[in-house]
Amino acid sequence: MTKHRVVATDSEIDQAIDQARWLRKEPRVTAVEYKPGPGLDLLILKLSDGHRHVIPREDLQGLQDASKEQIAKVEIVGNGTGLHWPLLDLDHYVPNLLGHVYGTRRWMAEIGRRGGTARTPAKRKASRSNGMKGGRPRQKKVLVSSL
Repeated sequence: MTKHRVVATDSEIDQAIDQARWLRKEPRVTAVEYKPGPGLDLLILKLSDGHRHVIPREDLQGLQDASKEQIAKVEIVGNGTGLHWPLLDLDHYVPNLLGHVYGTRRWMAEIGRRGGTARTPAKRKASRSNGMKGGRPRQKKVLVSSL
C-alpha cells in the first residue's frame, strides 16, 4: 500500500489563511426556509448579518424537477457557506448564491436567454406590433458644432 504525502508550501498556507479571513467577513446562512405555494416557489436564505436573500426555486440548478419534499430537506454546511440537499445529492455555495450565480455558466446563460423571451400573450402581441413598425426607432444623430 502506497502512502500519500500531501505537502503544502508556505505560500499556499498563507493564501488559505487570507481566504479564511475574507470568508469570516462575509455573511453566512443561518437558516433556510422553503415557501411553496400557488404562484410562489421560493427559497429564503436568512443571513448572519440580518438580511434575507430570496431565490426563485426554478432559478437554482438542480431543483427544477425536484419534489417539494426533496427541496424542503436542505442542510446548511460549512459553517453557513454552503447548502446541501442530501436527497438530491446537490450542493450550492452561498457566496455564489448571494452574487446571483445559481449554477454553471451554461445554466446562467440559459436563464438569461429565457428572461428575454416573450411568455405572455400581451408581450407577444406588443413585440409583433413593434416588429410590423420596423422595430425600435433609430437614434437621431445630433450634430455638435464648435463655437
